[in-house]
Amino acid sequence: MPSIPLRRPRPVDPDHLDSDDARSSSYDRATPPRSSSSKRARASLNGHASSAPGNRGVSYGHDSIPGEEHQPGSIVRVKLQDFVTYTSAEFFPGPSLNMVIGPNGTGKSTLVCAICLGLGWGPQHLGRAKDVSEYVKHGCQEATIEIELARMPGVQAENPVIRRHIKREGNKSQFSIDGKPSTLKGVLELARCFSIQIDNLCQFLPQDKVCEFAALTPVELLHSTQRAAAPEIMIEMHDSLKVFRAEQKKLQAQQTTDRETLSNLEGRQHMLQADVARLKERTRIQERVVRLEKTRPFVAYREARRRNQEAKQRKKDAQTALKALEDEVEPSLRAVNAKQDYRAQVDQAYAERKRAVERADAGAGDMEKKHTAINDKINDLRQEIQLERTGDKDRRQEIARLEGKMKNLERQMKEDPVDFDAPAYNEQIRERTRAVRQVGETVSELRDAQVDLARKGKGTSQRILRAEEELKNLDSQAGQQGAKLRSISRETANAWDWIRENQDVFEHRVFGPAVVECSVKDPKYVNLIESLFRQGDFLAFTTQSRNDYRILSDKLYRDLKLADITIRCCTSPLETFRPPVPPDRMRGYGFEGWALDYLVGPAPVLAMLCSDLRINQTGVAYGDISDRQYETLQDSPIFSWVTAKATYQITRRREYGPGATSTRVRDLTKASVWTDQPVDVAAKRELQDNIHGWRQELEEYQRQIDEAKRKTDELLTRVLSLDAEKKELEEEKAAKQRAKQEFEGLPTKHEYLQEQLRTKQDAGAQIKVRLLALNEKIDQQVLEKARLARDFTTAVEMLQVLHQDLTEMEMMQIEAISDLEVLTSRNREVKSMLEAKRDEVEQVAREADEQSARARALLNTCKEVLADEDHGEVQKQFMAALPDDQTGEDLENEIESEKARLELVHEGNPNAIAEFDERGRTIERLGEKVRKMAEKLEGIGAAITEVREKWEPRLDELVQSISDAFSHNFEKIGCAGQVGIHKDEDFDQWAIQIQVKFRENEPLSLLTSHRQSGGERAVSTIFYLMSLQSLARAPFRVVDEINQGMDPRNERVVHERMVDIACQEHTSQYFLITPKLLHGLRYHPRMKVLCIASGEYMPDRDAEGGANASLLDFRHCVLRKTVLDGEMAAKGRRREMTVEA
Repeated sequence: MPSIPLRRPRPVDPDHLDSDDARSSSYDRATPPRSSSSKRARASLNGHASSAPGNRGVSYGHDSIPGEEHQPGSIVRVKLQDFVTYTSAEFFPGPSLNMVIGPNGTGKSTLVCAICLGLGWGPQHLGRAKDVSEYVKHGCQEATIEIELARMPGVQAENPVIRRHIKREGNKSQFSIDGKPSTLKGVLELARCFSIQIDNLCQFLPQDKVCEFAALTPVELLHSTQRAAAPEIMIEMHDSLKVFRAEQKKLQAQQTTDRETLSNLEGRQHMLQADVARLKERTRIQERVVRLEKTRPFVAYREARRRNQEAKQRKKDAQTALKALEDEVEPSLRAVNAKQDYRAQVDQAYAERKRAVERADAGAGDMEKKHTAINDKINDLRQEIQLERTGDKDRRQEIARLEGKMKNLERQMKEDPVDFDAPAYNEQIRERTRAVRQVGETVSELRDAQVDLARKGKGTSQRILRAEEELKNLDSQAGQQGAKLRSISRETANAWDWIRENQDVFEHRVFGPAVVECSVKDPKYVNLIESLFRQGDFLAFTTQSRNDYRILSDKLYRDLKLADITIRCCTSPLETFRPPVPPDRMRGYGFEGWALDYLVGPAPVLAMLCSDLRINQTGVAYGDISDRQYETLQDSPIFSWVTAKATYQITRRREYGPGATSTRVRDLTKASVWTDQPVDVAAKRELQDNIHGWRQELEEYQRQIDEAKRKTDELLTRVLSLDAEKKELEEEKAAKQRAKQEFEGLPTKHEYLQEQLRTKQDAGAQIKVRLLALNEKIDQQVLEKARLARDFTTAVEMLQVLHQDLTEMEMMQIEAISDLEVLTSRNREVKSMLEAKRDEVEQVAREADEQSARARALLNTCKEVLADEDHGEVQKQFMAALPDDQTGEDLENEIESEKARLELVHEGNPNAIAEFDERGRTIERLGEKVRKMAEKLEGIGAAITEVREKWEPRLDELVQSISDAFSHNFEKIGCAGQVGIHKDEDFDQWAIQIQVKFRENEPLSLLTSHRQSGGERAVSTIFYLMSLQSLARAPFRVVDEINQGMDPRNERVVHERMVDIACQEHTSQYFLITPKLLHGLRYHPRMKVLCIASGEYMPDRDAEGGANASLLDFRHCVLRKTVLDGEMAAKGRRREMTVEA
């Protein structure tokens, strides 16, 4: 490390380098005592930095001014264990500017990572690894970060210590505060109560976030500046203004739309007023006609009710007349009625006696049936006896037959058995079966060969047909384009042949390459148009759906194994691709048209080319364009065009500003695809040779197929012969097997016949027992038959007596009928009069019922009309205005009159009235909405004014303070700079504007990523951050390697300004990380330098396991250098004095 000269070096006595006074000087090297206690060690406010070397280096601190205290929330101590490059290290930063120096890769930025992660923020704020577990040292499973913050006086008794324990496994972390377990939320709350803002690039700028800070937009920079230097209330007020303004814009846009809509609706309403009045008159007449038609049942009910009352009166009069007539003829009818009663009594007695005769006759019949049933049972029993006797006879015959069969079996058992060798027969059958199978396999192979040959022949035939078609098409334009396609890419041509033959597998038509599907309208533009295409554009197939794209890709790539294939999918119609400018503007740019205008082809193919090549946005000029037109095109929405000499394509990088453009120019190439060329004789000859060879190949396939068929027929004949031999052997085997089985079954059959013989012999005794039982049953039935004969005789005698009684009662009935007929003939005229009067009463009653039913039906209809919830009450009011004596005829006349009036009024739009009324309600609602919206906008405007009056002056004051400090910093380095606010109507567009000037003869210009150099941007960035130092709310700030892009001059002046600003009293703590320093830089007593060293030549551990720090005593080295400089200066003065003497 180079020597570090002080601004005013003082000579130091070398005899006191190791004294206590020297150890406590401003360049102190401190090694904190090691302790085996688990209790954490608290650092004093005047801290140091130390480290155990482990795998990486040792760091030491440059002491700050004794007695100076840390600001609340600033970092007092950082201790690391197995974190990134450190095995064990402990840092004691000072309260002001802390400069962390050391070569690249020693772990300077690791300290920045530890501060971020240790205070609870995530790795996303560092721009390095995405998981916190990746910060655990290689080869270790756990890491520990311990950060001690300066306490807040009056609130905290001791400095709070935050510990984060990181576990590689599971990417987990554990937090504790002052040794007590805590959560991430608790740690963040503690950090934020000190206004620590790790997520603000104005306060915490890691090495990998420097580019991100430079890329902050002015709007984002304003937000970060407020977070860093403004009270929290200002950020809240700004957010409120953004919300208010967004709501105001939304309401203003809605209000404008609603007012335009309201004005439009009111105009339309006024225009339709006369038509609506006419339509309302027509509607009124229609409603009256409807009401009159609904009045019909009420008028009809009044008439029906009147007729019903008249019918009831006529019924009452007829019933009175009938009663008078009945009273008049009552004596004459009384005798007839008495005779009728006598006859009824005689008829009843006759019926009872007749029923008695029928019951007696039925009883005698039942007895006769029982007698017959007994005779049948006796006959059945006699038949059973006969059957038993017949069965006994059959039994004797069966015994004789069984004895004969047994003698025959005994004779067969004495004969020799049949000679039968089953394995031999089976072997012969299996031989035939194997032979058949072998022949069948050969036949199957021959048939497979025939199928394969037929398939090959079919493929060859198809190739011949395609070749003949190509030969025929060579003289046509389409054929020439197909030949060009095959010459450009044979695989694409093969794929196109397959697609044309298999269009049915797709949902929509699949189009071929542009080579065959498209053409150029005017040949003079063919060079211009083709220069826009790449080879893949000429050869691309076009599908119209994602499913067809998938099907075609699978078939061509996976099944057909084709590689030189391009497939594109375009689902948008051609109409959606519009030119970027109208035709008149296009001609003003010097173009004659768009590339799309010169191509002819299917719409889906042209749409695909528009999507991929933007031919609808590419201008075409057969001549050349002027410089003025070229400059105009730079700011136009046109990105590409083509002229007779070259193609032009503009690339715009919006992230670098509106002026960041580049133009790529390519010379035109001669067209080779859409050109008319003579027939390719070589291609024609090649096709003819191929056709001849394929025909010979086809003949050879046919010869092989015929030979295979001949062999197949011979083998099938052999199979039939083998099947016949096999069947003959199987039948011979079956016959001998049955004979053997029958011989072996003879003993069993003999035993079975013996058993049957014993059974038949035992059945003889059973037959005798059954015959005796049947004879006993016959005797019982004969006795029952005799008893029934006696009872039947008694029943017949009783039946004769009942018949005599019935005959007597029948004579009495005849006499009663004769007497009744005589009396009836005498009163027939009176009865006729009575019947006529009764018929008259019934007729009048029927008429009265009919009138009553009709009146009730009409009444129900009227009730239904009045029960209508929507029109019932209106109908009542309408009928109340009609005359009470109105007849049905009067009503019909009035209906016809109203219909005649209705025809005189023009019908018009039937929905006009409803639309008019609905529009009126809409106008009313919209007017109320506009009024309320105006009130709400007024309230929002007042709220914006109120908040803005509080926020804007404070923001102006804050930015002015930053601008003053920023300008002062630039003045110190001989440059100029200022900070302002871009104020916009929208508060989310307010932004910080930084203007700088690094050269004498140039004006102030906005700081952008394109205008200034990298070093100038770095200087501006660090000066802006330093301008926030005195205003910062955060207790500490971190800047990592901000000086990397600066030249030595800028780095020196920036360092001097940083020392002046960061070492002021009562300012926040500052960390500056840098891998390099210039010679002769100015330092301040409030600074603290943390040197980090690392490498394979680091000192070994001492006996206690710590670093041998005496070998890295930077304080001692610096003091020794100071003494040497003083001695050299003293010697120089003595030499000067000697020379003078």
